[in-house]
Amino acid sequence: MAFDAGNADGLRKAQAYSPRHAEELRRLQRLAHWMDSRFRIPGTGIRFGLDSLVGLIPGLGDGAAFVPSAYLVWRAHRLGAPTGLLAAMAGNVLVDLVVGAVPLVGDLFDVGFKANRRNVELLRRHLGGA
Repeated sequence: MAFDAGNADGLRKAQAYSPRHAEELRRLQRLAHWMDSRFRIPGTGIRFGLDSLVGLIPGLGDGAAFVPSAYLVWRAHRLGAPTGLLAAMAGNVLVDLVVGAVPLVGDLFDVGFKANRRNVELLRRHLGGA
C-alpha cells in the first residue's frame, strides 16, 4: 500500500481535496494509523496497532476493534462514497473481523492485513488522490 498515515507527504496529498474532505481524510488517516500501524516491534519493520492489541482479548477484542472500523466505513458513506466502494470497505472489515476472531492465527493476520489503512486508501483514491 502506497499511503503511510504517519507520513507527512500523505497528509499533504490530502490538502488537494476540498477543505472538508481534506480534514476528514486526515482524521480518518490518523484513526487508521492508530488502529493498524501505531507501534513497531523493535528491530523490525513490523508495525501493528490497537486492532492487534485489543484483538488479543478473548471474546471481546475483535468486536471492540470492529467499532472504529465500522465508523470509518460510515464516514466514507457520509463523504459520498459510492455503494461499490462501501461494499469493498465493508468486505475488508468483515474479513478482518472473521479471520481476526480465530485464536492466534487471527492475531497474526491482524498485524499484516490492516483493513483500516486499506479502507482509507480506497477512500483517498475515490476522493481524487492518486
